[in-house]
Amino acid sequence: MGAVAAGAGFLGFSAWDQARAEEPAAQPKTVHSLCNSCSSKCGFTAYVTDGRIGTMVGDADHPYCDGTMCVRGYGYASIAYSQDRLTNPLKKNEAGEFEAISWDTAYAEIGEKVKSILASDGPQALVMIQDPRPSGSFYTKRFMRALGSANVYTHGVSCNMSKNSGMMQAIGAADFTSDVANAKMVMFIGRSYADGIRPASLHVLQAAYERGARIVIVDPRYSASCLYADEWVPIKPATDLALILAMAHVLVEQDTYDHDYVENYTVGFDDWAQRLASCTPEWAAEITGIPAETITRLANEMWEAAPQASIEQGWRAATGCSHRNSGETARTICLFNTLLGCWGLEGGAYFPASMSAGKIEDPRFAAPEAPKEKILGQAEFPLSAGGMGVSTFAIQQVGEGNVKGVFFYQSNCIGGYSNPATLAKFMEAAELSVAIDVQMTETCLACQYVLPDTCYLERLEVPEFVGGKVPVVSLRDRVIEKVHPETRPVDEIFCQLAEACGVGEYFQFTVDELADAQLKTIGLSLDELRQKGTITFPEKALSYGLKTKWKTPSEKVQFTSEACEKAGFTASPSWLEPLVMPAEGQFRLIGGKQCIHTHTQTVNIEPLMAITKKYGLERIWMNAQVAAEMGIADGDEVELSSEEFTGTTRVKVTERIEPTSIYLPSHYGRKIPEQRTSYGVGLSQMDFVPFHIEPGYGGTMSQEVVVTVRKVGA
Repeated sequence: MGAVAAGAGFLGFSAWDQARAEEPAAQPKTVHSLCNSCSSKCGFTAYVTDGRIGTMVGDADHPYCDGTMCVRGYGYASIAYSQDRLTNPLKKNEAGEFEAISWDTAYAEIGEKVKSILASDGPQALVMIQDPRPSGSFYTKRFMRALGSANVYTHGVSCNMSKNSGMMQAIGAADFTSDVANAKMVMFIGRSYADGIRPASLHVLQAAYERGARIVIVDPRYSASCLYADEWVPIKPATDLALILAMAHVLVEQDTYDHDYVENYTVGFDDWAQRLASCTPEWAAEITGIPAETITRLANEMWEAAPQASIEQGWRAATGCSHRNSGETARTICLFNTLLGCWGLEGGAYFPASMSAGKIEDPRFAAPEAPKEKILGQAEFPLSAGGMGVSTFAIQQVGEGNVKGVFFYQSNCIGGYSNPATLAKFMEAAELSVAIDVQMTETCLACQYVLPDTCYLERLEVPEFVGGKVPVVSLRDRVIEKVHPETRPVDEIFCQLAEACGVGEYFQFTVDELADAQLKTIGLSLDELRQKGTITFPEKALSYGLKTKWKTPSEKVQFTSEACEKAGFTASPSWLEPLVMPAEGQFRLIGGKQCIHTHTQTVNIEPLMAITKKYGLERIWMNAQVAAEMGIADGDEVELSSEEFTGTTRVKVTERIEPTSIYLPSHYGRKIPEQRTSYGVGLSQMDFVPFHIEPGYGGTMSQEVVVTVRKVGA
């Protein structure tokens, strides 16, 4: 698969082989790097012959891949040779069409506009939105800080913003990890390891299932992970909060919870216990569609397995960004796990060991002065946490005239963070808009300037520190030479932009020098990491032990949160209804990954799209009984409509989805003709979703939308 994927593009790998059949076989060289098909950045070793990749092998020491790459990782390697690569700087002319310009012209014009905005409106009028990658994260933040702006945002609003923020309010940490490898029972809420993101997670899940751990998956659809589960609980979307509250009610009502832990290491339990009194399984059954007997049984099974049991943290679906109650659901997951007394224990829920670079003494690398003002949106969304910021709010401020200049780095914000038409409309008011990417995207199309980045295989980046049971440091090294001469790597682009904007003094070093300086703070060198790719720190390995001190204001688990109360929520979590509920003839539209795609990132990759087309994976899912009642058969063309958008696609009729839901894979529906592989395939989930932001927490509420379905021609 690796050879096929890497060779897709200008010249098929087989044809390339045949053209050189009479030449002596060259000895492959090995290069260590990091994948870029998703934000996990799994480590791999590339075997390169005559400048072309022949094989890619996952690094055994990398905690995310565990020696295995996923299909996306293999397929995405073909981005280097894609016919749709951006190859020159572009500028939009008065007719709204892009024309090629020189790098010098691009830098000069962008620099002058940045200086003008700083002079007239100050640094708060400038915004950066980036999808975190090693060098991208470093250079985008340093660039904006040098300009005096704190406004650096990630994709968090469309991913894990609410999860991180809710967990911060309960336990003072944005993430934890269920110890699936040693657990007796794990419940997953809307999370599917088999559909993404990390191969190592799926390895652990499969092994746990095979050794007899009880795996329960709560999800409106029967995801690929259900192959490794003992039970699928088909819940109505946006009602997960009611389920967890009712399970907590069972434990508190029965007095079956860890009294010692609650009494010694938490605050506010009595407030929550009082709220839970009305959250009976019978109450939750009406909301969730799950029988009361099932809710009671699941709660008791979790307690019987405790402390080797937990509810897994979830990610994008129920807790990450999807509903009005996503942040509160994440908070409640933490509090339910607290009742189990599982924090830090083997088989429970732990916090990965970590490693990071130390302080670099060389003054060239000293950080610019910290911005004087906080990131835009902090006041409006006071619970948003993790340093990600509410990027959709920042784009809204462009439309309202408060933000004048926007930079995007490898972020398809317009195409995937909220309603694309609304976001693009906001962007029309920008005095300056710049997108740096590898291919034309909806975001690039909405900007005035587009700068062509090298692909991840063509550049060295700064070291990537990764936590886990054993933390590691990994390196994305240059695997192949640049395919297109006029593309430039992220470090060069931002160093040269900084020079044009008058802050070049903060970038007087190369990425090689920066990487080496970071590694020297931990006793390593760039040459050493290049040789090994991934280096482990066994001396920093995780040590199990009951966690009793937390980074919250009280230094305890907080059943009550003063910040949540100030933001308009109850002090301890209680039921919060979804923003919208389906009426008669309506369905809630839900999205989600497939194991071959990472949202809009991989959809224009030819080998991966070939799989989509072969198996019709762009189809929506509809419950079989409901479809029969509506006269809809598998493969029929249907019209899908919300108040925002109407589109047609084919339908997959299945019993693997609960009756009130329609599942639409979140990758498709790209409208960029320059993306010739993905153009016109399927529908985009975000087209149907209104522009709205979760109160307090800042998530995009990507599944707070109802739709109707009609058979075309009926």
